[in-house]
Amino acid sequence: MKKTTGTPAQEELAAVCGQVWDVLIAARAGYLATVSAHYDEVFHDVVQRTERAGSLGKTDIAALVVWKRLSAQTRWVTELMSLPDTHVRAVTERAVTAVRDTALTRGEAARAGRGIIWELPGFRTGDALASAILTAAAPQRMAVYDRRVQHALDTLGLTLTSTPGRYGRYLQLLDDLLHHGATRADGWTARDIDTALYWTGRPDPAPSR
Repeated sequence: MKKTTGTPAQEELAAVCGQVWDVLIAARAGYLATVSAHYDEVFHDVVQRTERAGSLGKTDIAALVVWKRLSAQTRWVTELMSLPDTHVRAVTERAVTAVRDTALTRGEAARAGRGIIWELPGFRTGDALASAILTAAAPQRMAVYDRRVQHALDTLGLTLTSTPGRYGRYLQLLDDLLHHGATRADGWTARDIDTALYWTGRPDPAPSR
């Protein structure tokens, strides 16, 4: 009888890990060689402000909307901007604390932070902007999720469904990838993997993120 070593998802990942890392390493190199070194300056500015403040305000969220190239002409933006910044910071401060909690696994921390961010307008559905906020809060632990990342995961044969709790499962998947990568994963963060997945899942060679 075959001995099981983890969940079906972990066993699936272990089976295809070598091929996945072949793709990730090449994609990460392509991303770094092609995307402007200045493109993530907005993201890094938000990271630094979050490190100092321990929370994100409306200005930080607005900056990440532009960085993620999302539409600001939506109802949720009006609702968010109508809230006091103190309220927004109170919510994001709790989320920052959650994703930085090293007593939790990467996946557990992601799930906790995502559940808190859910309280703000615009974060009830989808994970793209929420993941950017949580990654700005803990850039060494969290990672950005978007439709291109999802496309890459599908292409690589890695299962990530859209059922509730997707962001937590996504970070657990990246944690498993880092674990199974052995020496090939040395020096890599979850954020490095997300940029490699983004590059793999892009529909065209456009270098913007």
